[in-house]
Amino acid sequence: MTWDRVAIVERQLDAYLESAEPAARRLAPDAPMRAEGGLTAGAAVALFEDQLTSRQLDVIARELKKTNRSFYTIGSAGHENNAIVGAQLRIDDPAFLHYRSGGFMMARARQLPGSTPMLDTLLGIVASSDDPISQGRHKVWGSRALWIPPQTSTIASHLPKAMGLAFSLARANRFGIANGLPADAIVACSFGDASANHATALSAVNTARYAVRLGLPMPLLLICEDNGTGISVPTPDGWIAGTFRSQEHLAYFAADGELDEIWDTVASAVRHVRERRLPAFLHLRTVRLWGHAGSDAEQTYRSLPEIEAIEADDPLLRTARRLVDTGAADPEMLRDLVRETRDRVAAVAEEAARRPRLQTTEEVTAPLAPSNPTLVALRATVPLATPEGRTAAFGSGLPESATAPTSRTLAGQLNAALADEMLRRPEVFLFGQDIGRKGGVYNVTNGLQKRFGAARVFDTLLDETSILGIAQGAAHIGLLPIPEIQYLAYLHNALDQIRGEAASLQFFSSGQFRNPMVVRVAGLAYQKGFGGHFHNDNSIGALRDIPGLVIATPSRGDDAARMLRGAVAMAIEDGRVVIFLEPIALYHEKDLHADGDGGWLSDYPAPPEVLVPGEIGVHGSVDEDADVLLISYANGLRLSLQAARRLAEDHDLRTRVLDLRWLSPLPVDAIRAQAAEVGTVVVVDECRATGGGVADAIVADLAETRTTRRLNSVRAVDSFVPLGPATSAVLVGVDQIVATAVRAVGRRRHVAGARS
Repeated sequence: MTWDRVAIVERQLDAYLESAEPAARRLAPDAPMRAEGGLTAGAAVALFEDQLTSRQLDVIARELKKTNRSFYTIGSAGHENNAIVGAQLRIDDPAFLHYRSGGFMMARARQLPGSTPMLDTLLGIVASSDDPISQGRHKVWGSRALWIPPQTSTIASHLPKAMGLAFSLARANRFGIANGLPADAIVACSFGDASANHATALSAVNTARYAVRLGLPMPLLLICEDNGTGISVPTPDGWIAGTFRSQEHLAYFAADGELDEIWDTVASAVRHVRERRLPAFLHLRTVRLWGHAGSDAEQTYRSLPEIEAIEADDPLLRTARRLVDTGAADPEMLRDLVRETRDRVAAVAEEAARRPRLQTTEEVTAPLAPSNPTLVALRATVPLATPEGRTAAFGSGLPESATAPTSRTLAGQLNAALADEMLRRPEVFLFGQDIGRKGGVYNVTNGLQKRFGAARVFDTLLDETSILGIAQGAAHIGLLPIPEIQYLAYLHNALDQIRGEAASLQFFSSGQFRNPMVVRVAGLAYQKGFGGHFHNDNSIGALRDIPGLVIATPSRGDDAARMLRGAVAMAIEDGRVVIFLEPIALYHEKDLHADGDGGWLSDYPAPPEVLVPGEIGVHGSVDEDADVLLISYANGLRLSLQAARRLAEDHDLRTRVLDLRWLSPLPVDAIRAQAAEVGTVVVVDECRATGGGVADAIVADLAETRTTRRLNSVRAVDSFVPLGPATSAVLVGVDQIVATAVRAVGRRRHVAGARS
């Protein structure tokens, strides 16, 4: 039935153009279609051509699918009026698009001479490696030249970063960050009526309004393409208008009617956003033809009369009638345009289907995790501003290391390293809940807002989705965001902003778009006096599952400073998304073995000292044979060092302790080398036993490579972390590590005072 409906809609337009009579008076190309209207006859015909091209791309995608040459049939049929928006926005207005944006893309590309949007779209549909945006990794609407970052599922997940880019435009301009965008650029974001109900969409809209309430510019055009249906679920009549029409700090524009009427409404919305730097909600009425996708059996949830009524409202048919009735075009001209467009699309489709496709693992994964360690090291060590430049920009020409006294805790060293990076790099800015005036829940950002100002260190509303959306949008235009997520457990509220959006951008754009960032996350367990699972989350499995994501986990203060420099340099040089996971329980720890020993304090490592993925820490029996190798990170490192002393004193065992530092990518080569030297390995993983940490991966690799014969692990229990002393029942402790190491070695040396 779906194929029949495609033919019926096509014939419907043809039949009208065959029978239509030309208007009595033909308009000149530069004449308005109606008095006091903004759309000229010539521009209207161009819009019809863009709509027609989009429609024929949908038709040919289904034809190619019949012969297994097409892999994507979610089309734009019925949404072609979004071409009106594409024609009125400029190429330097960043656009984050809904997947039914064929008309928008055709109209946008018309503004750039030499563009080939028809071929580009078809190369994506057939998954060719010649596709200029994703190289066949997915069918996306995207173009570097047209300033359209690719989106994939776009079930509202792109709204927060569009909001974040709009939020960041003024900041980038203020700090002189070159990005090629003019001062009056605006950000467009399109989405469907069903997606408008998603928590992610509501988060972005709420934050946009919140920013306006605070007096901040928010040049964001939200385009809701309302076809009344989410796959098979109808949107209640009036729901979108009722929800968004009367929201404070959000102008509402209803775009319905004829082509020229919609044009004027769109023009008003764009003008409002551009001139007033305030957000607008453009409610664009559309229909959805031919089901959600080629595989969608629409007749299972719509009756034939319902389908026919929707087809009668085909926007191409309405546009053709309007052009003929007003004299903007005559039927013969439009018939020729229809025939020529169909022929061109068919010819280009045959060409696209012959183009090559990705074949190898290396080809597919090439843009996933760019790594240039030599350039990263250079980026980390070379100051990006002279002392005079820093004085002019920040009121301080101090050398970087002068910001930090020695013998500081982990929190103190992080504070110093953040200050250094902000002194050196004008594009760096910090934000999150409570990080500004309060200086962070754990005092890590104390004093930074006072020093660098509220434009570079600021508090956000309590919404992790928006925090990560701001980070992505800012990173798109040359800023280097370091957002803070207050607790690891809170990150799960917004994880798809990392998994589905930030970490996938380089992959789906073939490296043409990047959103580099360093996301500081306070996490893991072992807090004293403040517990429960929400503030002691010891599961990182969801993060380690994300391809290309870097996870840095410092244990000691000096390492934290070096690793932060490396993380920032990686973000800038390689465009990487880095999770900087900071162990809460170690923030203010001073001692290692006994009260007052100062064993967990460290001196500030002056630049250019830096650490990057692959570089591990080794403690204990380094220059001599060791009986056992303990592999750990974060709190587990401290516990392992304490266990190492016990193993030496009570069991006469020599212990080497390896600090992983980086949990993704794991430093596999360094692990193997150390394990091969020692022979007996115990992995100390403070995260949950089943998929919550890294023990599975380390044990599997060492076993599969036969690096060592004696292999054991100590892991936390698969449980949420309870409140109070009961934590010891589920978390890894020193006693467990000692017992497991002794058992792994397979022998025990009795010494005076040995514990049983």
